[in-house]
Amino acid sequence: MSKSKANLSPRIENRKAFHDYFIEAKLECGIALVGSEVKSLRDGKAQLQDAFATVERGQLVLHGAHIDPYTKAAAMYNHEPRRDRKLLAHKREIKKLVSETEQRGVTLIPLAIYFKDGRAKVELGVAKGKQHHDKRNAIRKKEQDRELRRAMSQRR
Repeated sequence: MSKSKANLSPRIENRKAFHDYFIEAKLECGIALVGSEVKSLRDGKAQLQDAFATVERGQLVLHGAHIDPYTKAAAMYNHEPRRDRKLLAHKREIKKLVSETEQRGVTLIPLAIYFKDGRAKVELGVAKGKQHHDKRNAIRKKEQDRELRRAMSQRR
């Protein structure tokens, strides 16, 4: 009898990343966590607002991601909320990311943390920063799409 791998854990998203950056490519990679971090993620207690990733000594490292301490664990068994976490990816993927991030203004931004088959995954985006006028254009386009959907739904 096989167990159902239903994913009941929340997906923690970085919505601000889509507002502040153009996402050129995406990569799914694993993340090395301690037990209390996994339990806290399953409760949905994490933030990715100021997080970014870098390649250090041939390894991907996630900086600035905040995972709240697990409330039901003793203080001595808990983790540091903003510690650097190692991301797990193949060497060829890391080499590709290094070549893409050597350009000026390109960075690695975590877009989401979620569970897939019981394992924590991070979706990284190769991102290029938006200027203020780019953000205004994106907002204008969203409003036009919203108005178009409203008009189409009223027409039915």
